[in-house]
Amino acid sequence: QVQLEESGGGLVQAGGSLRLSCAASGRTFSSYVMGWFRQAPGKEREFVAAIAWSGGRAYYADSVKGRFTISRDNAKNTVYLQMNSLKPEDTAVYYCALRIGTVVTTTHRYDYWGQGTQVTVSS
Repeated sequence: QVQLEESGGGLVQAGGSLRLSCAASGRTFSSYVMGWFRQAPGKEREFVAAIAWSGGRAYYADSVKGRFTISRDNAKNTVYLQMNSLKPEDTAVYYCALRIGTVVTTTHRYDYWGQGTQVTVSS
């Protein structure tokens, strides 16, 4: 069993920045991928970014490229999402997710999910 705990959400003005954190605990896997998804009211959950724990290759949705950066701290078993130049359309609940294996997917096919952290970007 894996537990994921997100933190760092909050209210910011457009153009501002936030850094989300997701700490993983529990069962250890040989290889896995961690990513971020978000869901706005009335919308389906969408892929934001993901990173392979081994190697650190990152993937981004087109909507956040150049603004968001995903990274990880191996010692702390934590993944981060640095969000810059935030826009009102970035407002959503952001979810951390973990997928066992090495294949990165932008779909909802992840094995473990956090409870989510609210990000609100005001005009």
